[in-house]
Amino acid sequence: MTSNQQAPGYLPIADHGLIGDLRSVALVGTNGTIDWYCCGRFDGPSVFASILDAEQGGSFELAADVPARTKQFYFPDTNVLITRFFAEDGVGEIQDFMPIVDDSREAGRHRLIRRVMCVRGSLPFRARVAPRFDYATRPHTLRIEGCQAIFESDSLSLALTASVPVEPDGSDVWSSFKLHEGEVAVFALDRLGDDVAPRECPLAEAEHEFAATVRFWRNWLSASRYRGRWREMVHRSALTLKLLTYAPTGAIVAAPTTSLPESIGGARNWDYRYVWIRDAAFCVYALLRLGFTAEAEAFMGFLSEHVDLRRCDSQGPLQIMYGIDGRKELPEREFHHLSGYLGSAPVRVGNAAVDQFQLDIYGALIDSIYLYDKWGEPISSDRWDEVVDVVDWLCDNWDRPDEGIWETRGGRKNYLYSRLMCWVAIERAMRLANHRGLPADIPRWRRSRDEIYRQIMKRGWSDRRRAFVQHEDDDVLDAAVLMMPLAKFVSPTDPKWLSTLDALGEHLVSDSLVYRYDPLASPDGLPGTEGTFSICSFWYVEALTRAGRLEEARLAFEKMLTYANHLGLYAEEIGHTGEQLGNFPQAFTHLALISAAFNLDRELG
Repeated sequence: MTSNQQAPGYLPIADHGLIGDLRSVALVGTNGTIDWYCCGRFDGPSVFASILDAEQGGSFELAADVPARTKQFYFPDTNVLITRFFAEDGVGEIQDFMPIVDDSREAGRHRLIRRVMCVRGSLPFRARVAPRFDYATRPHTLRIEGCQAIFESDSLSLALTASVPVEPDGSDVWSSFKLHEGEVAVFALDRLGDDVAPRECPLAEAEHEFAATVRFWRNWLSASRYRGRWREMVHRSALTLKLLTYAPTGAIVAAPTTSLPESIGGARNWDYRYVWIRDAAFCVYALLRLGFTAEAEAFMGFLSEHVDLRRCDSQGPLQIMYGIDGRKELPEREFHHLSGYLGSAPVRVGNAAVDQFQLDIYGALIDSIYLYDKWGEPISSDRWDEVVDVVDWLCDNWDRPDEGIWETRGGRKNYLYSRLMCWVAIERAMRLANHRGLPADIPRWRRSRDEIYRQIMKRGWSDRRRAFVQHEDDDVLDAAVLMMPLAKFVSPTDPKWLSTLDALGEHLVSDSLVYRYDPLASPDGLPGTEGTFSICSFWYVEALTRAGRLEEARLAFEKMLTYANHLGLYAEEIGHTGEQLGNFPQAFTHLALISAAFNLDRELG
């Protein structure tokens, strides 16, 4: 089913905006419905999940109760979302936001505020709040106490405060009301607990919270040093990456959703609400580029607190991913009572890829540490000792087959990208040691670094393809090799690299969009197909830029911008007709946009 044949109850993935409080997020559709929300933490059980099952998942509907056109935008330079309704008799809007608070007790409220306004004429509105706790597995009861509706399950209780009357409908509530020009109604949803009591949200408080939230986001964004051509898109990407950070620990999630499909009706549906070392380290690079050092410092704190870099079993010091609280166990489960987005089953919670062996993560991590030392704060002696242990381990283990960056489930191979990033890890550590005069076995590191280089150049090159390839002694193309010049492994104008760039352009690029690889040529152990991978598309722009092909790079970049949604947000992939696919929004895509824009803008002058 294409996005032009959308089933009732499902919006296209791209028809959503994102709000959050640096602990969790909510997806708000262009129709005014919140159809994804996990209260309190990104990886918590869902309260609203109609995006994964329109009938069973639960939602918070709020909209004009007459035929109306809708438009959505962000209040400038913030993550406050505005959904507007244009009807025959008036214009109304919903202001959706989650206050950012430092007080731990108030932060535990996880308040979600929806201000409804009539800005012209008059409009009737309708609301329906239908939570379905714990991925729609736990029943709940409803109590009405004055202006509050309290939803109680055995695992979580929520209080809805409304400035208009609400009526019970079984264990849900609904409301129908009319606003005239200048009138406002407020709905506030709070988590309740031993430390958080029910509290009303009068109109004046909602207005105060709105102003405070706007002020928070604008103050944060004011630290950006980017003044280039694509400032609006870059800043939207930065604001999105900030929304994907978990303030209590400094964790950065890969995406705030689970099981949004890589192809409609397919089974490539994964849970991305965790900390991938690779993704988070790349986020640190992107944010540091813009001048945001606090987020890099927080992620370094997450590593210090939760990741033992001196653990050296057969899998190495690192797991590829962790929970946002640092937990190591992320068992994968399938929920068959949820039908999945447009029937794309199964719905998965947890991620079995946590047990995979991926060597490239060490390059991403040590590169981020190197850049943090360069652009943020000098690393500590204890952190350096950890880096030394990691690099020493890599010198003994870089030549092992692994599952690779794309987390295939078709067996381990000698992936070029994994070798490349092992080279990056050792090379950046050597730079750091030389720059700071830190102790290290440099002769040993140099031998390993050079051996990796020679092996890539000899066994990662295909004479038949005239290109660097996915894994050693084969002919399969892979967009991950676009990182070779970006990581400064090869000159961006080296003849072998330019030949590779041409081969990728011919076989993996479609109108600026880049496929990761061809699953038919390189079986990945997974059924079905997928769209083009947006991080690869931005890598392609940057590779063209570095090769001096600026006209091609700029055209490819501008084309990629047309695939963003109405708010400038991207999912993981783009389908055949330009629809967004996969978990949404995707940190990988936005950090690559920032890097591509930064480097292209600099080269254009």
